[in-house]
Amino acid sequence: MKPKEHLLSTLKRIDRRGYKAYMDIKGAYDFGRFSLSVDHVQGDPFAAPSRVSVKATRADTGFDPSLFSNDIRRVAAADFLTRTFHRAILNTAKGSRGMGKSGMVSIDNPGQEVIRRNSCVISNDTIEVRFVVGLPAAGRTILGHEAVAIFFDEIPEMVNKALSVKNVGADDFSAHVDSIEDQEHLRKLLSEMGLSAFVADGSILPRRSGVDDRPLARDAVPFRSPESLKVSATLPHRGEVHGMGIPAGVTLIVGGGFHGKSTLLTAIERGVYPHIPGDGRELVATDPMAVKIRAEDGRYIEKVNISPFITNLPMGRDTIQFTTENASGSTSQAANIMEALEMGTSLLLIDEDTSATNFMIRDERMQELISKDKEPITPFVDKVGKLNTDNGVSTILVMGGSGDYFDVADTVIAMENYVPVDVSERAGEIARKHAASRTDEGGEKFGEITQRRPNPSCFNPSKGKREVKIDAKGLKKILYGRLDIDLTGLAQIVDVSQTRAIGNIIHIYATRYATKGLTLKEGIVMVISELEEKGLDMLLPYKVGNLAAPRIFEVAGAVNRMRTLRVK
Repeated sequence: MKPKEHLLSTLKRIDRRGYKAYMDIKGAYDFGRFSLSVDHVQGDPFAAPSRVSVKATRADTGFDPSLFSNDIRRVAAADFLTRTFHRAILNTAKGSRGMGKSGMVSIDNPGQEVIRRNSCVISNDTIEVRFVVGLPAAGRTILGHEAVAIFFDEIPEMVNKALSVKNVGADDFSAHVDSIEDQEHLRKLLSEMGLSAFVADGSILPRRSGVDDRPLARDAVPFRSPESLKVSATLPHRGEVHGMGIPAGVTLIVGGGFHGKSTLLTAIERGVYPHIPGDGRELVATDPMAVKIRAEDGRYIEKVNISPFITNLPMGRDTIQFTTENASGSTSQAANIMEALEMGTSLLLIDEDTSATNFMIRDERMQELISKDKEPITPFVDKVGKLNTDNGVSTILVMGGSGDYFDVADTVIAMENYVPVDVSERAGEIARKHAASRTDEGGEKFGEITQRRPNPSCFNPSKGKREVKIDAKGLKKILYGRLDIDLTGLAQIVDVSQTRAIGNIIHIYATRYATKGLTLKEGIVMVISELEEKGLDMLLPYKVGNLAAPRIFEVAGAVNRMRTLRVK
């Protein structure tokens, strides 16, 4: 490691020279209470900014060692320090110092969820924060004195504000870490409590808008559990909490339009992740193996066994190894369910608003008009109970248009002005009073769940002269070589850093595990296990700070949407 004076003299020496002279600053420097490393130098002022990291010993920061005492607390601490460093950047960096990205300082700032990421890496002895810096230039001429101000004034001030116990609110830091540990503890309690999900009393579920995931600032109705569904849990730091427990089995969420049905389901789908204090959904905990399902017209499907739902297609098309370039609403929803089951889901989350109507229900009038031997689709209402009985998979379903689901529901929750009411008994009485005359078309069993083995040759990440070209283009698109992977149907991707990681996980899977003849599930499980052991840095041969861990379901969902996918 070089002394910081070496960086200073280099920046002064290359002032007013051509931009490529910035390559001379690459390396690590000793700034006393922290070290600074220039890990990658951008090619020009308009290119992706340079990657920089700072590292301090945990002892020098003065932070309480209990904040890092286990893996969950380290993830929470890294999240807190990333957010703190982001605020330090906003309060310190002067921004534009030339053309293009000159003077920009930025870190991979998280959203409302707390996810394992590599913007901050905490080891037994050190804390490393990774961010990017736009090296200043006028045209392609280096502005060395502006760079000196960034490296010797701004960055040390950011480190002082974000990595020192004197300047970081110790109480806020501790509360953040304790809150995340409580949430993960609550999530682990669900199975032993026989629950699919838990929503604490007082939670604020509505969001500000469709593009602003922060809690609604005004007029939000605090959540209040019906007495019949109220349960309590004891958490390590918060103590006893009370709220609505949604039992395992088949649960309907019903109610009039705009009364909060979908808002509750969205909070439950996001409850697979912990949330920051103040989000309003900190104590919404969901089975971590839950998957949101929707219809997805036009998606690609490769050899998925959709026969539990669809058989006897015209022209004798195979539904045990169903393949299509352009799925309908019903076939896409069937495939989405079967792919989630293939990966081991234990809870399906479905909203009728984003479902195919003919997949969800077929009433007695339609059954009489179109006989079963002429209708390939077995509606979900006739399979949902068998899915739970045969496979132990629960379903939470928003349903406002068909009372036929009363016959198969274990629990029915009505939302009235954003307040839940347990109407299970009333729904049962109505079902008995108005007995359905439709015929159950689901057979005796749910049906087979098939494991598939992708062909390794279908994964080609090359583009032009580059052997590997993988990148995220926003939250819901991956560029994988020459292929665009559309992730619009995967509702539980919440951070573009997860999208970046998914693309690289697919590459690791394709090169290390697909060649071994493993099933898709076995291969992805192996990659994620390796990821948990070695960290996100294993995904790339160089150091970055913009990756976050996805779940197995979103990785598999991306693989399944690759139009080059071929299954053996």
